[in-house]
Amino acid sequence: MSAAIRNATPQDVSAIFGLMLELAEFEKLMHLFVATEPGLHDALFGAKPAAEALVAEEDGVIVGYALFFQNYSTFVGKRGLYLEDLYVKPSIRGSGLGTRMLRALAALAVERQCGRFEWTVLDWNQNAIGFYEKMGATVLPDWRIVRITGDKLAKLAATT
Repeated sequence: MSAAIRNATPQDVSAIFGLMLELAEFEKLMHLFVATEPGLHDALFGAKPAAEALVAEEDGVIVGYALFFQNYSTFVGKRGLYLEDLYVKPSIRGSGLGTRMLRALAALAVERQCGRFEWTVLDWNQNAIGFYEKMGATVLPDWRIVRITGDKLAKLAATT
């Protein structure tokens, strides 16, 4: 696989957004997908960026992306790197590109002196779980994601 991995630029937003749609479809979560291309542009390149992205480009075509951001661990006392999405087009999977992207992110985490590099995986995605474990990651059995969105978030905020 000769795809180049590089930092995303504003010109990549449309391609990244298209891959985000592919990811939502693959994960059977299109019913939750409400992101917009302008919103993604703002999140990556607006006045107060909320995230960063790497892209994998082969022959001028974006074939994968990793969207990530920094967080902070009070227990570790250091920054962490949180991977929100890692997606490689199905036709490219198995080529080593996903491994290269994870390694690039791990190197970035080390460079930034992060104490953790974390992400989530759907419990039914055994291919991804096996891939991550092969890379040395541990799937934590005793942690659950807690989330509040939409009307429930607004209601919680209004009760302060």
